[in-house]
Amino acid sequence: MLASGDRVIVALSGGADSVSLLNILVELRETFSLTVYAAHLNHNLREAEADRDEKFCKILCENYNVELFTKSVDINSLAKAKKISTELCGREARYEFFDELSRKLGAKVATAHTASDNAETVIFNLIRGAGIKGMTGISPVRDNIIRPLIFVTRSEVEAYCADNSLSFVTDSTNLTDDYTRNIIRHNIIETCRRINPSAEKNIMKNSELCREVNSFLEQKAIEAEKSIITEKGYDCDKISELDDMLRDELLYILLKKYNIEPDRKTLALLSQSVREHKDLDIGSGYTAFCTQGFLRFQKKGESLHFSPVELKGKIQLSFNGKEYSFKEINDSNNNLIIRTREAGDRFTFKDRKITKSLKKLLIEAKIPKEKRDSLLLVADGTRVIWLEDIGYAAHGDSICEVKIYNT
Repeated sequence: MLASGDRVIVALSGGADSVSLLNILVELRETFSLTVYAAHLNHNLREAEADRDEKFCKILCENYNVELFTKSVDINSLAKAKKISTELCGREARYEFFDELSRKLGAKVATAHTASDNAETVIFNLIRGAGIKGMTGISPVRDNIIRPLIFVTRSEVEAYCADNSLSFVTDSTNLTDDYTRNIIRHNIIETCRRINPSAEKNIMKNSELCREVNSFLEQKAIEAEKSIITEKGYDCDKISELDDMLRDELLYILLKKYNIEPDRKTLALLSQSVREHKDLDIGSGYTAFCTQGFLRFQKKGESLHFSPVELKGKIQLSFNGKEYSFKEINDSNNNLIIRTREAGDRFTFKDRKITKSLKKLLIEAKIPKEKRDSLLLVADGTRVIWLEDIGYAAHGDSICEVKIYNT
């Protein structure tokens, strides 16, 4: 988690867990040449008690000769504006603050999560129907976040405080059952301890095992992704041939690329759509297109705008992640325009001398409907000379030359 000479920011609430963590790192800082900071976010949720906690953290850090960074956020107002719970809003605000400091100071962030917190998280995820990922619990290390106390229980932390005469503050909201986590902590965890005093540590061991399984599945899914991707999208039939767990993991990874955190229901519906080659509204403003046998994702209402360009001489441009090179071959009276499709466009085939509407051509060529409006073409009025993904119309190759480079 830490190497000699590291900088580390302790996420300090003033409670027993974070006070213990700060005390431990302060004791180790000389031995391991650590630079220790602390960060406290005032959520302004408990009025005088919140101010008390901030004052306590300031005094504590002064005693330890540790630089403290503080920030005050009106979590209630922010949660209403974001339309999320105060619990989630508080968490987001804390980690935004920690991340900002981490980048500014070039330091890791140490949070005081314990094996007891992990047990509560696993039980909460189990109750809401999470799969293996939910059972992985709280990771000991995630990016720049470290959790040095994750293998010890809350009761062990409280014993440490007593043995070392450490003062700490108590958040009054932790004493009620107003939050789901508190219900789990005061009732379910206590019952688990009565059944087995080592329950929290056993849950931690199970989380470690689930992390190993999840890592293995993730690696296999990444390998599978390479074998099913094509220029048209992800091959639906090849996805359907995968083992159920591997298929779900692959779909999960694909959705995460669009910042979509799917639940099991969404994964099941997407898996069914892939098998049946049906399109699906997957939420978060995205649609999964499968109707033509290839899975693709597109944001609803997203259309790529391209301003028409007159083709005279040689033109080079970038559009939709590609580089294009257009060259007019002869200096005839053609009024060549580079653009996307418009109503009334028509295309004449080179060999058959048959003319069709562009709309009908794209349907027959099975060009995905979400892609049709972003294809570039060269036209003389409504007469299409060249069309991306199709090629040249009759005599088109004697009028212009087009090259495409993927970027």
